[in-house]
Amino acid sequence: MSPGEELGSVMQLDRLVHEPARLLILAMLAGAEEVEFRFIEKLSGLSKGNLSSHMSKLEAGGLIEVLKSFRGKRPLTTLRITPAGRTALDRYRRHLAEVVAGIPTQSIEES
Repeated sequence: MSPGEELGSVMQLDRLVHEPARLLILAMLAGAEEVEFRFIEKLSGLSKGNLSSHMSKLEAGGLIEVLKSFRGKRPLTTLRITPAGRTALDRYRRHLAEVVAGIPTQSIEES
């Protein structure tokens, strides 16, 4: 593969996963059985609305499952990564590693 083709493969990255907030959500979910909305909100620094928007996109893509329940009388939202989400995240990691490996390196001293 030529350097141009290798760099062009950046455009083939899964855009649903590649967006930084969604990648963060998936990475957090990959390490747990399920995670509460408020935990992700606090750790990520995303607003409720922004987090909800990204969750909706991931859920529509089948990458996460959003569970609604109650803790006492208070609503509780938890998220869980799906098997398809784990597969997409793994595929993304491998693809990104290939893209990064194909980026030419040149030190400052060489230029």
